[in-house]
Amino acid sequence: MSSAVRSSYGSSALRFGRFAAMGTVAALILIAGVWASWGTAQHVMLTKGRERGTVAVNWCGARTCTGPYTPLSRGSQPRAKVVLENSVAVEKGRTYAVVLKPGGEDAVRSGPAGVLYAWVPLGGALLLASVVVAGGLLRTRVAWVLALSGASLLTAAFLAV
Repeated sequence: MSSAVRSSYGSSALRFGRFAAMGTVAALILIAGVWASWGTAQHVMLTKGRERGTVAVNWCGARTCTGPYTPLSRGSQPRAKVVLENSVAVEKGRTYAVVLKPGGEDAVRSGPAGVLYAWVPLGGALLLASVVVAGGLLRTRVAWVLALSGASLLTAAFLAV
């Protein structure tokens, strides 16, 4: 066997190894983004049977805001206090449409702003995966699609919130 034939096998194996490793890393990044987003998004997107209403924020701490809950859905009961995650999108003195998480007093924002905000981790994962796809897999068109999708999602969430 000549050395030219052996080196072509070696370089093919290295290319396949790089493709497999970087493809796995990109897939794991995207799976982690969906996983991180789904924890909140499931409550916002699948509202059938969940308690929906509004919360008038009257106190905000470092990580959470609280306020009284006024129900909008049938079977939902008013509550003196529900907890909403404190983010740049929540201000004291404002009222927000929310969905209550089952079995507790935790609430998440609902409506288009809540849906977009819930998927923000996926937007970041899309941006990160685009770098891996461009640099590790050398697939620039796919990387551009991922990057533009992530940037669009983050921009839409910023504008909606």
